[in-house]
Amino acid sequence: MKVVILTGAGMSAESGISTFRDNGGLWDRYNVEDVATPEGWMRNPALVTEFYNERRRQLLGAEPCQGHRLVAELERKHDVTVITQNVDDLHERAGSTNVIHLHGELMKVTSSLSPNDPRYVRTLSPDDPEVRMGDKAGDGSQVRPFIVWFGEAVPEIERAALACQEAEVFVIIGTSLNVYPAAGLTMYVPPSAPIYLIDPKPVKWNSQRSFRHIMKGASEGMACLTEMLNGKAEG
Repeated sequence: MKVVILTGAGMSAESGISTFRDNGGLWDRYNVEDVATPEGWMRNPALVTEFYNERRRQLLGAEPCQGHRLVAELERKHDVTVITQNVDDLHERAGSTNVIHLHGELMKVTSSLSPNDPRYVRTLSPDDPEVRMGDKAGDGSQVRPFIVWFGEAVPEIERAALACQEAEVFVIIGTSLNVYPAAGLTMYVPPSAPIYLIDPKPVKWNSQRSFRHIMKGASEGMACLTEMLNGKAEG
């Protein structure tokens, strides 16, 4: 069975990764225009570089939660594609093998002149995750985070939409469904595919589609969902 899972900040919150939008989240402590826009980068690349160095230090101290591991374990019985709005690598570290990162990857850097040119994208080592001013990409420009900032195109959105079109089951975990273009991916899910939403809080989702809301956190919700899906596979 083809299972497509869309994950947001609530997926990694159980691993201790700071969310952006909740009370006390990163946008309460930082001005988004300063650290997550091309204009902020142009104004003060040193500030942006240190902001993402801090994010990497936090990430390297985190471990996948049980929810991440249960998503990965679904691959034993199902064809699973994970589409994530998160920039961490916790899905991969948990064992997921087919992950589409809509907003980039924190442990990667790229050219500040041609950020989406694969020739200039490289993965940082956990032993040396710091980026310094003066570090150069292959084209000689200062390296920048391999992150899709506000106002930039989302290169992976087409691949994500194609995956959604093939879904037999669609699962949403820990995302408000208010951030586009990710929120629009549900429009590509076939009418025949059931949609499950895992989130402990009420979600205002303006959709014409019916869905089953599992009002639990990522780990508890995935445990419930796993039982449901494995029952479908055996039935």
